Amino acid sequence: MPNEPSPLLLMLAFVAVIVGGMATATQAPINAALNRAFSDPILVACFSFFVGFAVLLVVWLVSLLVRETGFVMPQTTEVPWWAWVGGTLGAIYVLAALWAVPMLGMVTIVAAMVLGQLLAALLIDAFGVFGIAVREISLTRILAVLMVMGGLVLSRL
Repeated sequence: MPNEPSPLLLMLAFVAVIVGGMATATQAPINAALNRAFSDPILVACFSFFVGFAVLLVVWLVSLLVRETGFVMPQTTEVPWWAWVGGTLGAIYVLAALWAVPMLGMVTIVAAMVLGQLLAALLIDAFGVFGIAVREISLTRILAVLMVMGGLVLSRL
């Protein structure tokens, strides 16, 4: 593959995704604690997204100060309609996890989340949707999904 990232960059990418996963797993019980006070999961999800928006806005503004190019307005007319729904998908996760934490516990929620991500990833790879290169559904990938599914079952025993 041309322009293969360096081993250091690959390692940083893995660390970033692992930290992101840890943040996601930590987000659900934190939101559940807030929901115990408010007893309104939709409002709590709104607070969660508002705080996340505020943090990202500050990070973006700081990044504008350090970029050499500054802000460049993209051609949004060229963006497909489905590229705008990412936040909606995040809201589905936040609400589902927030609601399920007290009933399922964190290990089960995370295992179910990872299983859902892997099932969607298999389909996205297989059909090459959303601009992703097509990758075959191999036996090893199927076994990986089945292992996570087994972990999900074990988390409930």
